[in-house]
Amino acid sequence: MSKIVVLGAGISGHVAASHLRRKLSKEHEVVVVSPNSNYQWIPSNIWVGIGRMPSKKILFPLAPLYKKKGIDFKQAKAVSFHPEGDQEENKPYVIAEYVAGNNQGTQEKVTYDYLINATGPKLNFEATEGLIPGENGTYSVCTYTHAEHAWKGLNEQIELMKQGQKVKILIGTGHAKATCQGAAFEYILNVEQELRSHKVRDMADITWISNEYKLGDFGMDGMLMSYGSITMKSSEMVEMIFEDRNIKWILGAGVNKIENGLAHYENLDGDLKTEAYDFAMLIPSFSGHGFKAYNINNEDITDKLFKGFMIVDADYTPKPYEEWTVQDWPETYQNPTYKNIFAPGIAFAPPHTISKPRKSKNGTEIFPSPPRTGMPSGITAKLVADNIIDSVKKGKESLHHKGSMGNMGAACIASAGYGLLDGSGISITTFPIIPDYVKYSETHGRHLGKTFGSIGLAGHWLKLALHYAFIYKAKMKPFWWLIPE
Repeated sequence: MSKIVVLGAGISGHVAASHLRRKLSKEHEVVVVSPNSNYQWIPSNIWVGIGRMPSKKILFPLAPLYKKKGIDFKQAKAVSFHPEGDQEENKPYVIAEYVAGNNQGTQEKVTYDYLINATGPKLNFEATEGLIPGENGTYSVCTYTHAEHAWKGLNEQIELMKQGQKVKILIGTGHAKATCQGAAFEYILNVEQELRSHKVRDMADITWISNEYKLGDFGMDGMLMSYGSITMKSSEMVEMIFEDRNIKWILGAGVNKIENGLAHYENLDGDLKTEAYDFAMLIPSFSGHGFKAYNINNEDITDKLFKGFMIVDADYTPKPYEEWTVQDWPETYQNPTYKNIFAPGIAFAPPHTISKPRKSKNGTEIFPSPPRTGMPSGITAKLVADNIIDSVKKGKESLHHKGSMGNMGAACIASAGYGLLDGSGISITTFPIIPDYVKYSETHGRHLGKTFGSIGLAGHWLKLALHYAFIYKAKMKPFWWLIPE
């Protein structure tokens, strides 16, 4: 009998646990340890943040579903890792601290045969002084509760606009090395559309602020894409969209301090500037959770497991950006020291940035960190689960399933508006996620036939369809596994 412990119940953790439970017989244990009581479909937080979808439509409680499916659930947070066990416990384990119920505050040793670290990122708001969701006029859409607060703040500004008051709206990244530009991009389009629906668009000055060097970088160094019968850069596409919607932009901006109504930032020229706002939604930086790890003698071995995020089968050798290659990226998401530990999705440490690193004249690094959200999180979680399933069934290590982000595609749909007839979708499909400048040397590292963009109602419909499809899938309803990651 094997016991597989999954830390986290976001996209990666939930996908892994679902496939493990479906494919392994009941003699094997699947345990999920997560501080969150609900599963949430994060991409739809955008609609919560504009008041078009109640949060109850994007989430559901985990405990009843896991009980029904035969998955043990502990509402607890991981505290430390003990991959060799200790003098008292000869099996590897993690220390988990319960965050709810009668056991709240107590700790437990959770032993395992296989461990999947799917804890995702820490939303590192404190890395930017004054960037606190719901305070200083700044908001977030990273969680459904954040998104609810964002709608409350935005709605207050809409009411002021209806009374004839002009407002300034600022949306983008809130740290010099923040990622998730795609979420901020979708939110700014939805906010702009929402103001139109309330007939107050002319009362708002909307500005995009980002650590990107060019529009449409998205932490992936931008892309060359097919757009209908022509070829264009993602920067040209986003510029066209912003100009059409009268959205201004500030690029190469490392936001470093927030005061009420003022965002302080440094640009690549080394200038220290401020941007005033009445409402701001700024994505924070992501970081690891600061976990500690110990060996059997209780000696600190954190550096064998973590490099901020978890160390996996990537090439972390320090080298200049120009010498990094697509082959540096992991394929199995297995820790090289402890072979029964895996980290899919955002939990793994990327070997390097995808966008070109840039520093201001003051030496401040200002560029996007690599994204690992959405499709890559689900795909890497499934392949990790499949390798564990094969290993359990064969009785020996099997790493047949592989998937580097260097040979993996991703689709991003930024929908603006809500409803069947009111809205537009900006769809961007990229292959591969990590540009391969050797294989696709003539097309900026990507396969042009598989990297394309489109704008229109069809993309908006697809975004709505995906919302319902993935909620269905997450609830593990009949034939859920037929819906791809």
